Amino acid sequence: MRIPVSLAIAATVAVMAGPASAQFAKPEDAAKYRQGVMFVMSQHVGRLGAMTSGRVPYDARVATENAEIVADMAKLAWAGFGPGYDKVTPSRAKAEIWSEQAKFKEHGEKLIADSTKLVAAAKTNNLDNLKAAFGATAGNCKTCHDAYRRD
Repeated sequence: MRIPVSLAIAATVAVMAGPASAQFAKPEDAAKYRQGVMFVMSQHVGRLGAMTSGRVPYDARVATENAEIVADMAKLAWAGFGPGYDKVTPSRAKAEIWSEQAKFKEHGEKLIADSTKLVAAAKTNNLDNLKAAFGATAGNCKTCHDAYRRD
């Protein structure tokens, strides 16, 4: 039941994503958007992590579904980090996101590339391939969070 609900949320966010950055009426809306996207992505990263660590049984179909959602969410979050969205509280975003935009954008582009590889690895139906791609994707998340997110 969780997968269909998550897919519905992901589809809704995806439909709204294209014009989203132009539609944020208030900076708070951008923060809610990016936090929602990151929440959905973290749920699916967690499910993949549980599979790759052996906490839950490996299921290639479920791994692929989760990887596809991660890849979709990886493309969406960045609209919520635009100019003027840095003063919203509460937020775990560090000021460096806005003062180091080029570097932050590189992290985003790397996450998109890594999550695309994650989908490809999931589709191989090979747990070792999934583990390798998951490690790269999760490592990218950690690196960016270490640099740009307050705990």
